[in-house]
Amino acid sequence: MRFGLMVEGQQGPGWGHWTAIAEACERLGIEALFSSDHYFPGDGPGGRGSFDAPTVLAGLAARTTRLRLGTMVSPVTFRLPAVLAKVVTTIDHISGGRAEIALGAGWWEEEHRMHGIPFLTRAERFDVLAEQLEIVHGALSEDRFAIETAHYALEGLEFLRKPVQRPHPPIIVGGKGGPRVAALVARWADEFNTVGGTPDEVRARFERVRAAVSDAGREQSSVTTSLMTWFLLGRDEQEFRAKVERARSFEDDPAPFDEYLAEIESDWIVGTPDRAIERLRAYEEAGVQRIVLNHFLYDDLDMLDVLGDVMAALTR
Repeated sequence: MRFGLMVEGQQGPGWGHWTAIAEACERLGIEALFSSDHYFPGDGPGGRGSFDAPTVLAGLAARTTRLRLGTMVSPVTFRLPAVLAKVVTTIDHISGGRAEIALGAGWWEEEHRMHGIPFLTRAERFDVLAEQLEIVHGALSEDRFAIETAHYALEGLEFLRKPVQRPHPPIIVGGKGGPRVAALVARWADEFNTVGGTPDEVRARFERVRAAVSDAGREQSSVTTSLMTWFLLGRDEQEFRAKVERARSFEDDPAPFDEYLAEIESDWIVGTPDRAIERLRAYEEAGVQRIVLNHFLYDDLDMLDVLGDVMAALTR
């Protein structure tokens, strides 16, 4: 199992947090660092507010040497597809070939209205997702590219520069593995990422996507299956429970401690290292090839060291 880390950029991390997290990831051998791509000022350890996710990634690309960088995931409502392709290509060059592309249909209506971004219907957003995947793939892969869809028209695009990674940086599509998402993964994606769920639920989502990949005539090895979920770790039970209590304190209307803990234990990676290892092995058996751990307490670098111990134990 490969490991990535994710930070919710709208929950308040400053530039100093981002650089410290990236340095810890490189030191511990974490493969990739992802940022959410949101502008809504969400609650979190550092207060309220966000930066622009791709700009943060470009800055980190210049300060790191091996860490892969991407969003998890970018709503198609935020950027024109050719602009997104240009942004990712720029990060790919700054990093020397370490950018990843992750796209989703978008969902947060309040965020869109707050920032004056048109919020389409769910069906329209999925149409746009399909169109953007084709356009991004074509722009990055082909010498000249032209297309006219319901929402976009590109006339003889000569997309230069091309990314360092050829034919293009890895493309990630996120979702629950329903028929439409599975079809998009099978046609365009290098990785399918799903969020949360028990090992059995995650296995079922992967099975639907893998069936679509086979139906499309692609090799199963050409698509990675990954999971994004949250984690809270402590070296012992007392330390772990203190971290749970801190996470619980950021809830607007927190449930009692034991109720909150029972809820997150269903699909978070939580507890002492031994418990985390057991849970991660269950997800690995369910088909998780890469796990992206959401670091809600992003200012807690000590917890990343505990994660490093867990990773080391799993690779022995």
